[in-house]
Amino acid sequence: MLSLPLKFDCLRRRNIVKHLKLVRNKLQNLLCFVKMSVSESELQPPPPPPFDPTLPSLPISYPIKTLKDLESRSYFNSFHYPFNKASVPLKSVLPNRRRLLVCHDMAGGYLDDKWVQGGTNSEAYGIWHWYLMDVFVYFSHTLVTLPPPCWTNTAHRHGVKVLGTFITEWDEGRVACNELLSTKESAHMYAECLAELAVALGFDGWLENYPRDSAAVAGDRNFDVYMGIDVFGRNTYGGGQWNTNDALDVIKKGETSAAIFAPAWNYETHQLPNFQTSQNRWWGLVEKSWGIVQNYPKDLPFYTNFDQGRGYHFSVDGAEISKDPWYNLSCQGFQPLLEFVDNPTLDSIQTLVDFNKASYSGGGNVTFKGTLEENAFFTRRLFHGELLLGDLPVNFTYSVKSEGDSQLGLSLQFSSTMNKSMSILLASQEIYQFSSKFSQVITTRPHEKPGNSPGWVIQEASIAMNGYTLTEIYAVCYRSKPEFNKPRPAHNPVKYFAVLGHITIKNSDKKSGFPPSSSWIVEAQFIKWASVSQGSKTLSVKLIWKLKDGTDTVFPNYNIYAKKLAKQVVSDQDGSLEDVPKYLGTAHVEAFYVSDLSVPCETSSLKFIVQVCAADGTCQKLDDSPTFSIDVEGQ
Repeated sequence: MLSLPLKFDCLRRRNIVKHLKLVRNKLQNLLCFVKMSVSESELQPPPPPPFDPTLPSLPISYPIKTLKDLESRSYFNSFHYPFNKASVPLKSVLPNRRRLLVCHDMAGGYLDDKWVQGGTNSEAYGIWHWYLMDVFVYFSHTLVTLPPPCWTNTAHRHGVKVLGTFITEWDEGRVACNELLSTKESAHMYAECLAELAVALGFDGWLENYPRDSAAVAGDRNFDVYMGIDVFGRNTYGGGQWNTNDALDVIKKGETSAAIFAPAWNYETHQLPNFQTSQNRWWGLVEKSWGIVQNYPKDLPFYTNFDQGRGYHFSVDGAEISKDPWYNLSCQGFQPLLEFVDNPTLDSIQTLVDFNKASYSGGGNVTFKGTLEENAFFTRRLFHGELLLGDLPVNFTYSVKSEGDSQLGLSLQFSSTMNKSMSILLASQEIYQFSSKFSQVITTRPHEKPGNSPGWVIQEASIAMNGYTLTEIYAVCYRSKPEFNKPRPAHNPVKYFAVLGHITIKNSDKKSGFPPSSSWIVEAQFIKWASVSQGSKTLSVKLIWKLKDGTDTVFPNYNIYAKKLAKQVVSDQDGSLEDVPKYLGTAHVEAFYVSDLSVPCETSSLKFIVQVCAADGTCQKLDDSPTFSIDVEGQ
């Protein structure tokens, strides 16, 4: 029998041993965890290298973050700088009336819109109610916010001024202000740097802090004072959101201008039922309160394909050339002023910009669907214009795709300096039952482009209205008359469906002419090949082009294609040849960067095609377009 001290001694030793075993087990587990973590980290790809703007890559827009970068003018040495130049100039000036400024601020900016040549997210944010605003500001919480060119291009196209943002915030901002304002010379130098950027990139200036100070000294410049509204409702009269128009009503009575901040509220908060509908509804409230401030057409030629700068396919002259989703606001055409109808009735015509149906050009169209009685017609506003017509006749061209006996025409409203008004209906056949509703009915000349635009019918007409101003354009839905003694089908006789693909207005003597391919110089820079597998490669290359005579080009955009020429003619499962041109994207400057183009092993050479497109919407034939070829063999 053990004595009491020895018993306690044994227990103490057992506890120590037990504790040591527990510590050992924990150390072993920790060692296994460390080994596992090391193994897992070895499997993880290394982090991407820091962004170097001097290296070739897919062109992007990005801000300037420091005064040092601003002063050094390093932006102009960036690979991305030439791609960030806006290509659409602003033709209008700020009017002497109350104005609407819209400040875009969404999740820090530079999201899908940073991809200068366009992205693949067809659901990305966009604005298409430009006719309701005068000034657009691109905002982000960085020192110098440069508007991506897609916003400048589409805003300028609609007559809207574009501003970037210079902002200093928090402790970093205090340091920047101390440096910027240290001397009169430094302040002047930084101001010149900002002005240089605005001129080089084609936007119109920078956003005015201290609105209260401006108001105090404004005097009769009351329209230069902008009263702010936060759409999210933060410290905003009326609470913003769906009540933004309440604040607009109050500002309008005060005879000052208004500034709307963060209009992407409905996109960021996923307002029901979808973005397209909620966007149209929200801006419809703005229109009812503030009114329409931009009118078009103003100049000739006028062309619109109703493209919103995004879609699920892409077409040229009625032929679909890509089935891929895309996003590029620079491609946005003039947008129709469609009145928002909250609850359309079943016995009416629903009108919408549709991305799902076939497009004549780009990725959008205006679709009219619903019911329409045999002897009735339906009109829907498309544009408010201020186009003064001269001596020469003006040609109107538009494309239509319809079902059954559904027909679509255009109603044109004119006014003269003598306060005389006229309405002219352009229709594909004489409509005697409607003739009393219009001053004149002109029968269009229909012709269909075989092969290139199946199902699309192009309607044309010429009008001579010297001294008159085109003030409004309406779409007119009607039905064709049945053939003599031929009854209408018994099934669903009132169903109506038609699609409007584009509208072109231009002088009759203005003919689209493209320089021959021999007039162009096309070059390649930064050629980079990479092996993939089994002889296949990828190619990255920057293409640039210009006219040989050195004149500045006046073409708004270029469609870029790649043609892969095989060593021998090979057919795929569909029976089409492999050397069919593949659409790569649309450029709005005389440069395009091709990134990681797949080149199969059987390819002998690549031919890049630059299809030139004119302001009236016409595009040069691919066979007549400038090209550049690269040999694949031996690379």
